[in-house]
Amino acid sequence: MDSFAPTDPNFVANPYPAYAELRATGRALHHAPTNQWLIPHHADVSALLRDRRLGRTYLHRFTHEEFGRTPPPPSHEPFHRLNDNSMLDLEAPDHTRIRRLVQKAFTPRTVAGLTPYVRRTAAALVAAVVEKGGGDLLAEVAEPLPVAVIAEMLGIPAQDRALLRPWSAAICGMYELNPDELTATRAVRASLEFEAYLKELIAARRSNPATDLITSLISAHDEGERLSEQEMIATCVLLLNAGHEATVNTTANGWWTLLRHEDQLAALCADPALLSTAVEELLRYDTPLQLFERWVLEDIEVGGTTIPRGSEVALLFGSANRDPAVFDHPDTLDLTRPDNPHITFGAGIHYCLGAPLARIELTEVFNELLRQAPTLHLSTDPSRAPHWKPGYVIRGLESLMVEV
Repeated sequence: MDSFAPTDPNFVANPYPAYAELRATGRALHHAPTNQWLIPHHADVSALLRDRRLGRTYLHRFTHEEFGRTPPPPSHEPFHRLNDNSMLDLEAPDHTRIRRLVQKAFTPRTVAGLTPYVRRTAAALVAAVVEKGGGDLLAEVAEPLPVAVIAEMLGIPAQDRALLRPWSAAICGMYELNPDELTATRAVRASLEFEAYLKELIAARRSNPATDLITSLISAHDEGERLSEQEMIATCVLLLNAGHEATVNTTANGWWTLLRHEDQLAALCADPALLSTAVEELLRYDTPLQLFERWVLEDIEVGGTTIPRGSEVALLFGSANRDPAVFDHPDTLDLTRPDNPHITFGAGIHYCLGAPLARIELTEVFNELLRQAPTLHLSTDPSRAPHWKPGYVIRGLESLMVEV
């Protein structure tokens, strides 16, 4: 258990040996520093994502006091107003109703229709890096692509799009383990600013409908039900936060992985048709979301260990995706891996709504980098070597300096 150290930079840089130790130790392991039950095996993670005796929230069944939990400070309320109305943190029946309505707006046709925009944007971003002989692949390609796509989808004007990434980064800080008060203060400020911005945009779309997703969310209805304004705001925030973190970190982490596996990169350059399996393997090999939390609403048993009601489980996605019970040679990068039931996008009712869009973005940006920058390599300046951000739950690089 000592090897699981989410605040240790060395662990964050490479948590996978520690995961192997956890899997060898047991199926449900109590971690005192975070007061969570760690679940490291693929079968258990998959089962508990679908188990209705657990929930992303407990407030649909219990008060904080009934559940043995201390309510969050009143000063954090703006963050929780956004977060607690989000599909990601709701359970049935609210989750069922909101997801059904959102899916009427966020259709497969909507996602597929974004492909030409994704392709043009990825091509332009990569071209700019190639033209100057290199740069920060994270800041100049990985980050701006999904933010631009989500902004385009929501109908956010071009001049306002620079606001989105800082808001998202501040809010997502609250998803790390035991965030401090400074992190909470930043998240509250970002929540208030983002909420106020979206209220104005929703009001504008009510007066002047457009062809964007916000207009579709306003008009989405089912058996007389519609999304409230707060639910629309929370949905838009979720689409930005959850909808770009996977793409950002899989792009940067994926290229960092490829640049350290020259044989695999050479095979991909020689045959870009491998991209479909390569994207899935990169999502598995270095998982962008390492941990997903759920509350235990009724006593459960995992591997002979009883986890009591009121506990929090930490489903270790990164460990599940390296489980040798499911993946042959799990620590080997294999871009041709044919059977790849990775759990990167979750499972059950909280399966990532934006997974199809993330796959399109990843395919297009990797394709453009392979096409325009076939000689892409890490910066030869040792001072510009990659470093990991301190966050563990949403795990990504600070930068990825490359040359072409």
